[in-house]
Amino acid sequence: MLLIRFQSGGSMKTIFALAGVVLMTAGCATVTRGTTGQVTFNSEPSGAQMRTSLGHTCPTPCTLEIPRKSDFVAVFTKDGYKEQQIPIATRVAGSGAAGFAGNILVGGLVGMGVDAATGSTLEHFPNPVNATLEALHRAPAPTVSRRGRAPKAIAPAPDA
Repeated sequence: MLLIRFQSGGSMKTIFALAGVVLMTAGCATVTRGTTGQVTFNSEPSGAQMRTSLGHTCPTPCTLEIPRKSDFVAVFTKDGYKEQQIPIATRVAGSGAAGFAGNILVGGLVGMGVDAATGSTLEHFPNPVNATLEALHRAPAPTVSRRGRAPKAIAPAPDA
């Protein structure tokens, strides 16, 4: 809790100015980290279409700004390959925890509430998101002889 002692003769303008400073600095992690984070998406092979359950799309490799408090699923598709879905969750980041703890010194309970509501203390994982796409199985091509023709089946020898 932030305690301020005012001298007698302090004006209301001073009180409101100090209250404004406290409110502007409320939410240390929100101020230092922001409410969105960059998430990178890669695929092997590259050039897959990636879409998230939040509505974002991009061809891989790509990086998107995603709200820190949002868990989501990334879906990778590419012609000739099986679709792959990867869930992306959130967890408290080391720097987010430090910013949240900074509220004890500056923002107090209001700052903690702001950080919790905005998700600024969180990070996405895995990040980067790496998808290895599996090729669809296709019927094997017929073997071709050296002369460029398909080999003839050999009939079994008649019993003598």
